Formats: sequence, structure tokens, C-alpha cells
Amino acid sequence: MTTQGPGVTASAKREQFRAGLASGQIQRLPGAFSPLAATAIENHGFEGVYISGAALSADLGLPDIGLTTLSEVAERGRQIARVTRLPALIDADTGFGEPANVARAISLLEDAGLAGCHLEDQVNPKRCGHLDSKTVVSPGEMLRRLRAAVLARRDPGFVICARTDARAVEGVKAAIDRAKAYADAGADMIFPEALQDEVEFAAFRAAVDLPLLANMTEFGRSPLLSASALQDLGYNVVIWPVTLLRAAMGAAEEVLATLRDGTQEARLPAMQTRARLYDLIGYQSYAAFDEDITNFQIPGEPG
Repeated sequence: MTTQGPGVTASAKREQFRAGLASGQIQRLPGAFSPLAATAIENHGFEGVYISGAALSADLGLPDIGLTTLSEVAERGRQIARVTRLPALIDADTGFGEPANVARAISLLEDAGLAGCHLEDQVNPKRCGHLDSKTVVSPGEMLRRLRAAVLARRDPGFVICARTDARAVEGVKAAIDRAKAYADAGADMIFPEALQDEVEFAAFRAAVDLPLLANMTEFGRSPLLSASALQDLGYNVVIWPVTLLRAAMGAAEEVLATLRDGTQEARLPAMQTRARLYDLIGYQSYAAFDEDITNFQIPGEPG
């Protein structure tokens, strides 16, 4: 009925993501705060979609401190994965509890059709990775989280990424040591959070023999490096987790200020048109499907 989603299985998306990680070309994953945003990401030719815990929390009117539930996260992941042919990587925070909770989270995220998730080594409840006063669990506790995730995984193509927030707490060397241990525990990819300069990004690449993910969030501790610069540093994935949400809300605030004058007319040139919206959501394919059903003739019955 529609070109969005159907025809590409979850397993195929996972194979696509893993192939991208091994391709030598950086995989660009803008953050989708809604299914509609995911359709736009695909339409603009990106390699994948990222689903940010911070963006999901903000969209629910909550701070990013571990308040969202597994069911909320899995359902948003399902909604986004359903509409796009691209692989989607989701933020699973600290795994929603103890190792048994982590295992259940992996099962539900697999069932939601996602290509992978990342788990972090912060204490629960967590904090935004670019804020002060973060606390990390012991390496042993994080290894148990990862062990639970690896054992719970049913599709070997599902990517388990280990995020470490230790740079801000214990320093670069300790963060690299943790990353190596997480790789040995079965992680498929490493996400070093809140690195502070290119030297630190390069140090991780030199020390860790797994795909690496770079977080290029605005207003954070990391410099905003381009995708090409990160590829030159040897990184495999770049995410822009909250960029679309910040841009959309910035535009929304401006429109709201305009509406106080009584009309949105001055803002029309900056708005997505009705035609473009219908194009993104595949409106015409639904109309064609409906027409086909309406005009269908049952064999043996008069027309």
C-alpha cells in the first residue's frame, strides 16, 4: 500500500546496518523524534535513523534523567522503525534496571524491529551525558549489563553498542580501558560520550578495535566535527540526536510568537507545504489503494 517500511524486514535492516559499519563510509544517523521525522531522514538520503532518549524524554515534556519507561521507549522505536526502510538505532539508557530487566529490554527492542540499541555505564537514574555530576557504575556492573544483553539477543544481527560516560568522571584512559572490557564482553560497537577534542577521538580509535560512534550534539562538551572529519578519524557512525527536535521547536517558538499577532501568514514561506507533507507520508499510495479496493470486482458477481 505504501513505500514506507513494508518490504524490508528487521533482519534485513540489521544486515544493512552491519554492512554499513564495515563499509569504511561513516553512517549518518540524524535523530528522529517522531515517525514523520524518520520519513524525512530517509527521504534526504541518510544511512540510518537514531532514536534519542533525550529527544524522547523532551517530547514527553520530561528531563533526560531516566524517567521514561521501557514500554514507552520500545513503542516509540516500533512507530519509527515501521515507517522507514532505514535501520534504526535506539537509546536504551542504562537498560531499565537490573540484568534481567536489560535482557527483557533487548527482547522488546528486537520485537519492535530496531537494528540495535546502546546501553550506558551510568548509575540509574542517569543524567544527560553532557552535564556535570554524572556517576558511573563499576566496570563489573556494566559488564553484567552487557552479558545480559548479549545472552538475550535472539537475532545475531541486532547491534549491541556499549556507551561509556567515564571520560567526564574518570578520565580518557579509564574510559578507554572500560571500552576494551566492553568489547571483550561482546559489545558490537563503542560509544564514547562527551569527548572533548579531536585528540581524544583519535585516542579511542587507536585503542579500540570495534566500530565507534560519535555524538555530535549541540551545546555539549564535544566539538561539532563534520561527518567527513569523523570519517577521517576512523569513526563508523555519527549521530545528531536532538538536532531536528531543537530546530523544530525553535521554529515552533517563532511561529507561536507570530500567532500572538493574530495570523501565521508571515511564517508561511518557512512552513512545510501541504503537498510536501502528503509526499512524505505517501498520501497518494493510500488513495490508490482505496481506489483499487473500491473498484474491485468480485468474480462471478455483476459489475
